[in-house]
Amino acid sequence: MNASRDPLARLANGALGLAAFALVLLVLVEMWQVFARYVLNDSPSWTEPVAILCMNVAMMFGAAAGVHGERHFGFFIAVHAAPPRVRRVLLAFSRALQAGVGLMFAAWGARLAAATWDVPLAGVDLPQGVTYLPLSLGGLLIASFAISLLVSAPDLRTEGS
Repeated sequence: MNASRDPLARLANGALGLAAFALVLLVLVEMWQVFARYVLNDSPSWTEPVAILCMNVAMMFGAAAGVHGERHFGFFIAVHAAPPRVRRVLLAFSRALQAGVGLMFAAWGARLAAATWDVPLAGVDLPQGVTYLPLSLGGLLIASFAISLLVSAPDLRTEGS
């Protein structure tokens, strides 16, 4: 399907864009932290929690985009070396495992966010639970992308090798 019409491809591109933005923001926050600490001798307290939030967003949304594009960690040599039927089984197992891990991230991230929502985050006026939202939302995206790949047609890119 054309990527411009595929809603999951647009969602993956959005997740990748958000991850990239979070990385840029992380670098800017850390640059300010270093400048404020060593030049101004006045270390701001908000930089660490904001940096952690940026790192969580970059990690989870970048991982989700990697699952959609099948550019994640894996044992691709074993998959490509296997006969076509075994290859399909390995790909199905891998995608089911990714979906399970994504659902686990989503469930535990939501649980952690709910459990810590009333706890104030040190240094910034946000609830601590906000730092777990990327874990939950990224997990939902990982699961959605993996399930989509699992139910789609067999991966033809590995069939001919």
